Amino acid sequence: MDVKGGPTQDEIMAISLFKLGLRGGDVVADIGCGTGRVSRECAKTAGRVIAIDRRPEAAAFTREHAVESEMRNLDVYLGEAAEILPSQGPLDCAFVGGSGNLEAVLDILSGQVRRTIVVNAVLLDTVLRAVHTMQTLGIFREVVHVQVSRSYSLADGIALRPINPVYIIVGQVNDEC
Repeated sequence: MDVKGGPTQDEIMAISLFKLGLRGGDVVADIGCGTGRVSRECAKTAGRVIAIDRRPEAAAFTREHAVESEMRNLDVYLGEAAEILPSQGPLDCAFVGGSGNLEAVLDILSGQVRRTIVVNAVLLDTVLRAVHTMQTLGIFREVVHVQVSRSYSLADGIALRPINPVYIIVGQVNDEC
């Protein structure tokens, strides 16, 4: 099964999870879970992971891999995050890898998340929308621009091939971080 837009690159995931500040037993949401890679990584530490995607193929892919990995603390939901999140109760952290209604999702999360919200974006428009919304909500902390290159063989040597840059937008709901 092919899921468009994923998986999150190792280096991007490492920085995003560091910024998320996940702690043992946390309840975390992964919005726009795509391949579920971030969800599965969070499930190794979190008490509960809520993975949400509006694309049937993404939700199915995430669910299938959670079952294969025997992750019983990972719940997968198919649908719009803005409709699913309110019934999930308080969250410690949230990762947004994709959302069709980013402003509404961030508004909901700002009242539901106890600590940190991390948004990954590749489109500049998404960066601007996320930053503006977080500033309006009073939770904006920083944007981190990450450019990763990977080595490959070229002639008798090694060259580097850049991967599309990713912007990591961090929101802090309180000063506990």
